[in-house]
Amino acid sequence: MKYCSECAHPVSLIVPPDDNRPRYVCANCGAIHYQNPKMVIGSIPVWEQDGEARILLCRRAIEPRHGYWTLPAGFMENNETTADAALRETAEEAGARIELHELFSLLNVAHVHQVHMFYRATLLDLNYAAGTESLEVKLFTESEIPWDQIAFPTVGQTLKFFFADRASLKNGGSYGLHTHDITTSMRQRDY
Repeated sequence: MKYCSECAHPVSLIVPPDDNRPRYVCANCGAIHYQNPKMVIGSIPVWEQDGEARILLCRRAIEPRHGYWTLPAGFMENNETTADAALRETAEEAGARIELHELFSLLNVAHVHQVHMFYRATLLDLNYAAGTESLEVKLFTESEIPWDQIAFPTVGQTLKFFFADRASLKNGGSYGLHTHDITTSMRQRDY
């Protein structure tokens, strides 16, 4: 940040009084510009068939990670709830209608200033199609998922949590809320 968004004067990176970290501060108007993590919200759209879960994945048509597979997800917008964001992103990227369930995973990606959240979801029908940010969308069973072509560690970890919980259902287990910190060495531009 170089200029104040309030008055357009140059800003300085300093620790404001009563704070504990550097912030961009405008010496002209006194505005303190806080920079906070971005929220990436998505869903795990599931279609049940013959007792087997199939997950709807999108192959990315945009950078970062063009051509890799991901769950439908994206940045949360202002004036949106996390549930609204998950529904919107699923419709935009996969053209899919879903019934949203509980929050399933919350993954901190501190090195790129992001928090990723995924909701479990049920596909309402098989009328889905790639949106402008997807090359294609496709249903995968666990054994069919192209694990080495998953776009982001948060997506891979969420899928692992999902299939582990699903396997536990046979022994009286349930779906839970999973948290995880991603400390990968992926380049920042790959998120």
